[in-house]
Amino acid sequence: MRTPPPFVHVLEHGIHTIDTGFHRPVFDAAYLMIEDGRAAFIDTGTSHSVPRLLEALSAAGLATDAVDYVIATHVHLDHAGGVGQLMQHLPSARLVVHPRGAPHLIDPRLLIQGARVVYGDEEFERSYGEVVGVDAQRVIETDDGMVLALAGRPLTFIDTPGHARHHHCIWDERSRGFFTGDTFGLSYREFDTDQGAWLLPTTTPVQFEPEALRASVLRMLAFEPACMYLTHYGRVTQVPRLGAQFLDQLDQIVRLGRTVPTGPDRHAALKQGLLQICIAGTAANGCRQTPAELEALLGLDIELNAQGMGIWLDRKAKPARA
Repeated sequence: MRTPPPFVHVLEHGIHTIDTGFHRPVFDAAYLMIEDGRAAFIDTGTSHSVPRLLEALSAAGLATDAVDYVIATHVHLDHAGGVGQLMQHLPSARLVVHPRGAPHLIDPRLLIQGARVVYGDEEFERSYGEVVGVDAQRVIETDDGMVLALAGRPLTFIDTPGHARHHHCIWDERSRGFFTGDTFGLSYREFDTDQGAWLLPTTTPVQFEPEALRASVLRMLAFEPACMYLTHYGRVTQVPRLGAQFLDQLDQIVRLGRTVPTGPDRHAALKQGLLQICIAGTAANGCRQTPAELEALLGLDIELNAQGMGIWLDRKAKPARA
């Protein structure tokens, strides 16, 4: 093993955090898990991230045929956009994905189409690059409670809807931690204080369901984890405190959705309400960012969260089918 590159942080229990370089430093993480000479990647970032992942593997002293699994927590492109290109470099690897997400990583045309509609062609190419599919014969679809072994190390998959219906989280008994994708929210290191980390739920489009999200988080907390491995960003501890913080903010988000007026100004009102929740939450955590600095760091998340809330509210407003 050689000195890891600057975008890799080596943790205990054979876990390496890789900064994928998406958007800004320490914004988007992938993980490399190593056990007895075998390896797994958990989330990949975008196609642009693949060289970093391969460099992290090489720095750990492993060849590409040492990777048994590429695991996607869910199929949003900041988590799984690089899966197809990465798999092309890993001859022994199988893709492990939620059954609702598997078709979209085998044939990603709908993912690409949806992202191009949201971001436009130029921004899509800049952010995500070329998204390619995976041979269906190389795909393992998970079941709730399924256990997969990496060189004998058990990894348990649990179904965790709420952020997305194609989301599962991965319990690593060795480190007593969950790889949470987006289910346990966002925690950026710029907001760390003497009190610890600050956490924000993510309600991005298009499958935000607060009741299911609350149930998923409570289910993970019942494992009494020592840590959570977030995609945005990195490992966090003090899990009971963060879990309570998450659930309180989720309640605030739901109240905001119930009280915001409908009409053409709803999106702006949702964004302003979400910003106020963040300002109050970070202040309570001892953060010292000004509102303008906070908005600069969280502007993209607030915009996407407001979009996801709007879709959730519209879905709720539709009459139930007979």
